[in-house]
Amino acid sequence: MISKILRLAGRWILALVVLSVALVLYLRWVAPPTSAFMLEEQWARRLAGDRPIRYRWVDWKLISPHLPLAVVAAEDQKFPFHWGFDVASIKKAIETNSKRQLPRGASTITQQVAKNLFLWSGRSYFRKGLEAYFTILLEALWPKTRILEVYVNIAEFGDGVFGAQAAATTLLGKTPARLTRDDAALLAAVLPNPKELDVTRPSRYVLERRQWIKVQAVRLGGPGYLKD
Repeated sequence: MISKILRLAGRWILALVVLSVALVLYLRWVAPPTSAFMLEEQWARRLAGDRPIRYRWVDWKLISPHLPLAVVAAEDQKFPFHWGFDVASIKKAIETNSKRQLPRGASTITQQVAKNLFLWSGRSYFRKGLEAYFTILLEALWPKTRILEVYVNIAEFGDGVFGAQAAATTLLGKTPARLTRDDAALLAAVLPNPKELDVTRPSRYVLERRQWIKVQAVRLGGPGYLKD
């Protein structure tokens, strides 16, 4: 009986692995119509009677190169070189979080894509395990440019404003292709907490962070830093 249950469980696990690999491969070439985080946000807004989220995919070639560089400068400066995990940042977070009231994050851009695209918000070891699994799949099956393209399309840049297209048009009144270095740094500056930090009415913290991101982008070498 136990061996039969184990065989059945093994088949289910194998099926889930095959399906997850197929899904990740499919999304390497096809624009995601939504994400797990967007669905969660949309459902919460529907229950609250709030307006729907804003999201529309835009291809990489139609996004100003300043935006992907700004988000890398802000969120994950080792992005071109790691395999999904920044081990040094993880160790530092473990060392410092025991002394901090607000935990320090150590997620790479790839981990954020894995979480936002496929999983749900919240903290648990099970979810972190799934996040690590999808992170490995993304790094193995997608080029870095695709990971970054998806990230700038599904990241939340304002309350219910997801992706470069909605952020540029709704918050800044321009197309993603026309984003300047200042615009890109401003959008990247709110990524830690887009529901509290406001692109249209930037606080002193946001303006200081924008300036820091601009300096970091220059130090990284400009948009050429992201070329394969």
